[in-house]
Amino acid sequence: MLLPRLIARLDIKGKNVVKGVHMEGLRIVGQPQEMAQQYAEDADELLYIDTVASLYGRNQLKTLLEQTSENTFIPITVGGGIRSVEDVRELLRAGADKCAVNTAAIRDPDLIRRIADICGSQAIVVSIEAKRSSANSWEALTDNGRERTGRDAVAWAAHAVQLGAGEILLTSVDQDGTRRGFDLGLIRAVAERCPVPLVVSGGMGCVEHALQAFQAGADAVAMASVLHYGKLTIQEVSDGLFTTCQFRAGRKSGEGRAGGGCAGGIQEEGAGEHRRIDGVR
Repeated sequence: MLLPRLIARLDIKGKNVVKGVHMEGLRIVGQPQEMAQQYAEDADELLYIDTVASLYGRNQLKTLLEQTSENTFIPITVGGGIRSVEDVRELLRAGADKCAVNTAAIRDPDLIRRIADICGSQAIVVSIEAKRSSANSWEALTDNGRERTGRDAVAWAAHAVQLGAGEILLTSVDQDGTRRGFDLGLIRAVAERCPVPLVVSGGMGCVEHALQAFQAGADAVAMASVLHYGKLTIQEVSDGLFTTCQFRAGRKSGEGRAGGGCAGGIQEEGAGEHRRIDGVR
């Protein structure tokens, strides 16, 4: 069984880390290198997403990766503007451990198979930006939530795994930046169809939200605004999970805020190290 992970997510626009709500109204919240170095002390992984790379047909991840990987010793996943096997190869050489593909994979699903064949399934993450379209269905969006595709997000996740995706990054557009909790119905629906690790993002506001996501079937939670705005630290999330649940193979428990309780409204997200929670697949 893979142990749940806590991941720090940094959305990049130009030279800055940005954050919005529902993937809109992006605001500058910091500098990538400084924030990566800070989060890497406690996070299991870092996740870089270039928010405008697909829009402009380019990405700036290689330079950022080269700078970050010199002082960061945890896995790094990058996404945004990746369009070919050669793009993946270049980013892996620059220091990435995994590459997340969204828009290009929607346009050319066979790209997933080609990347998996050459670089291995462990290197390819399919990123899905899902927006609820009815009570029990979600549409996959592209271009940082700007473009509709008409594809069912759950079915697309299952198909991506069949093509060779080694991991799914599932972001709820509806919950993104709200800090009101993850879309648990979406997580359950995708987890039931996908036997690969599932990373969920969008809505983290307190420790309880992370616990709910893990119990719904997530293998990892990616957190952004809850960290960026100082609502919680990664260590506090880890400690809160430790005190809330029964763990085996847990990380050290520090002296951070154990509860991280939900107060409703906007809050944010955090990360820690490998652990096991009762009820997690």
